[in-house]
Amino acid sequence: MDISEALAVAIKRVRLARNMTQEDFVGISGRTYISELERAVKNPSLAKIDSIAVRMGVHPLTLLVACYELKDGVAPAELLKTVLTELPNLA
Repeated sequence: MDISEALAVAIKRVRLARNMTQEDFVGISGRTYISELERAVKNPSLAKIDSIAVRMGVHPLTLLVACYELKDGVAPAELLKTVLTELPNLA
C-alpha cells in the first residue's frame, strides 16, 4: 500500500471510530474534500492533517502512526520506539 492509500484508510478508520460523518468536517474542509482524501484522490498538507486530526479529537501523530502502520506493516509501538530513538539525536 502506498502512502496516499494508507493515509486515506487511516483517516476513514479514525473518522468512523469517532462516529463522525464527512459532513462533520464542514468549516475545515468540505465533504467532497474529505471524500477525496479517503479515496486517495488528494494529498493533504501538514496543516490540513493537523486540522482534520484536531476535529477528530486525536493528535496528528496518531493519524500518521496509523498511516505508517498500514503502509509499512509495523506495529505502532515499534514506530514510536523509532521516533523516541531518533528525536534526541536531532537536537
